[in-house]
Amino acid sequence: MNKRHLHHLWTKVRWIKPWYFLVLAIISAVICVFALRANNQHMIQLRDEVYKADQDNTDLQKPLQALQAYVTTHMNTDLNTKNSVYPPVQLKYTYDRLVKARMDTLAQANAGLYNEAQTHCEAQNQTDVSGRNRIPCIEQYVQSHTTQAPATIPDALYKFSFVSPRWSPDVAGWSMAIAILSGALFIITFIASRIVRRLNR
Repeated sequence: MNKRHLHHLWTKVRWIKPWYFLVLAIISAVICVFALRANNQHMIQLRDEVYKADQDNTDLQKPLQALQAYVTTHMNTDLNTKNSVYPPVQLKYTYDRLVKARMDTLAQANAGLYNEAQTHCEAQNQTDVSGRNRIPCIEQYVQSHTTQAPATIPDALYKFSFVSPRWSPDVAGWSMAIAILSGALFIITFIASRIVRRLNR
């Protein structure tokens, strides 16, 4: 390519100033930072709604689905075990209520069993006034009629972690893409303008 062609090309593209791309990259980067922060704050708000529903014993399905849908489609909203030792979303109150309900059921069953044992042994030993001979009878009755304790509720069913995407088509994602593209165009146009100026001398 001779100097005439270079000069012709330079007259076509010299109005494209590299600094335009630099300014656009800076503005886009600032927008991206604020958008990423907004994504994270909205995730925290949705997570707090899940915790509140868990504590208040209200419908958990809707806020939990809203949190999952938001985290999996927005950048900077990670809720996964990489960032912490424990799963980030734990439905502690729901789990504790289920465990308590199961223990209460078991306690009621045991109380009923002891009453049955006492009635059974009293009927068998009506002449025993002190009740001394009834104790082994009650123990034997309870042992022979005790049902197995219910299986432990796995707490993993009430712990959740959600992974956010590396890039998402929202304000944060598009502003990041524009910032990167503008930065690259700034470097390319800056270097190209320097080369063309040198060759035109």
